Amino acid sequence: MEPRIDLAKAAPGARAAMYGLEKYVRESGLETRLLELVRLRASQINGCAYCIDMHTKDARAEGETEQRLYAVTAWRETPFFTDRERAALQWTEAVTAIGDSGVPDALYQAVSKHFTQSELVNLTMAVVAINGWNRLAIAFRAVPGSYQRK
Repeated sequence: MEPRIDLAKAAPGARAAMYGLEKYVRESGLETRLLELVRLRASQINGCAYCIDMHTKDARAEGETEQRLYAVTAWRETPFFTDRERAALQWTEAVTAIGDSGVPDALYQAVSKHFTQSELVNLTMAVVAINGWNRLAIAFRAVPGSYQRK
């Protein structure tokens, strides 16, 4: 696969804007491992191979286990995730596929048991950010496997 556009060269301001959002999310106080699960799950839903590769590498570097990474696609059927992580994954799925059925009140109520209002806004911003990155990587054909953690 050949990349279409190098975002950093073609539109450095656009890339900087995305990094600004990413910086906010990273500094939001949400757990790094939770954020990596969210990023991975949204990337799986969106079919972004580049971001799946990136976030499995980043999650491993943060101490995530292979077993949990393999199970993210089937998180509902495994005992490997905490209630807070399950809530985050469910929220990620709903917000990522928002056009399918929106974000139901029952889901909001369930997730609100595990996240404060501020945390829920920050979690949603994390989902917004990864969905943006997924769309950029897919549209401009970022090459899977090329990411190296710094």
